[in-house]
Amino acid sequence: MMTEKQKMLAGELYKPSDPELQADARTNAAWLAQYNASRDPDQRRDLLCRHFAFVGEEATIRPPFFCDYGFNIRLGAGAFLNFNCVVLDVVAVTIGDNTQIGPAVQILAVDHPREPDLRRAGLELGRAVSVGRNVWIGGGALILPGVTIGDDAIVGAGAVVTRDVAPGATVVGNPARRLSR
Repeated sequence: MMTEKQKMLAGELYKPSDPELQADARTNAAWLAQYNASRDPDQRRDLLCRHFAFVGEEATIRPPFFCDYGFNIRLGAGAFLNFNCVVLDVVAVTIGDNTQIGPAVQILAVDHPREPDLRRAGLELGRAVSVGRNVWIGGGALILPGVTIGDDAIVGAGAVVTRDVAPGATVVGNPARRLSR
């Protein structure tokens, strides 16, 4: 029998109200308070390295920053997240090397069942999000659960990305659509 945390990490339906997950959320809330209050870039880097699954060299997140747990986030070398980004990381969220993410971008790996009875029961699930290398995501974009964004892609400001983005593609709008070249 799997714990609710094991179910969450496996992308299966789970109860976020589970005591173990609530304890992890409280630990993360304390970490976020410390991270967002820090004005010292070296201290922030140390906090990231101790909390995230992986942090590459020269990766930077400008506070304020918000996430569910932190331990499911992998941040590549030279990756940059500007102010007010949100990463809901109930499962793996990977951000590739040299990716630039504008202010107020939301990466949402948490999803909810389509069946009303399952939602009423308080269940949710996660679908991993992967952002490739050298991607540029404009301010205010939303990246939805299960999306993969290929290397060298561009996501326009305010785009709502509901589907995978091919390497080198530029997408804009709601829902995000590929611009022809």
